[in-house]
Amino acid sequence: MNGILLSTAYLPPVNYLSAVINHEDVVLEKHEHFVKQTYRNRCEILTANGKLSLSLPLIKQSDKELISEKKISYAEDWQKQHWRAITSAYKNSPYFEYFEDEFKPFYENRFELLFDFNTKLLQTILHILRIQKNIQFTAHFESAPCSSVDLRNLSDIKQSFPDAKSYYQVFSGSSGFVSNLSCLDALFNIGLETKNL
Repeated sequence: MNGILLSTAYLPPVNYLSAVINHEDVVLEKHEHFVKQTYRNRCEILTANGKLSLSLPLIKQSDKELISEKKISYAEDWQKQHWRAITSAYKNSPYFEYFEDEFKPFYENRFELLFDFNTKLLQTILHILRIQKNIQFTAHFESAPCSSVDLRNLSDIKQSFPDAKSYYQVFSGSSGFVSNLSCLDALFNIGLETKNL
């Protein structure tokens, strides 16, 4: 069985990206209900002051909304805040200047739907890593899918997973290595070697 089923994730953590890289077919769950306090709309980066969580604000329309219908809110200027935080955290990293132009448009252009935003970001990350994947989407929700390995829990912040091997981080001298941050951390710090994590 080569396929995996994943929930969507905003600039997903390294273990999520590792699952994508190591499986032939990737299916993204479009029909689950949105779950708060997960990587679906947040990521974690490493700054001079330690780990920082960046959260995408969303518009609440009803109590049970499908993830594919969840809309991004632009009531506050989160794009400027997120890009400023990312730039501040990684401007001195070895690969920031190589990849910043790939990510900057996500903080200048508006996307209506969280799912579309996250999917386009994932495709951009795979493009940077020169990895081609067959990304598909679910047609309906299955609580126990039988056609692919269910890894939707990789989007849950509170789940505990094995750490990826350590790699160079700009701020590791002050805080030690911090594992399973957003894959942005690995991309900006070790570039294409991210594939080997």
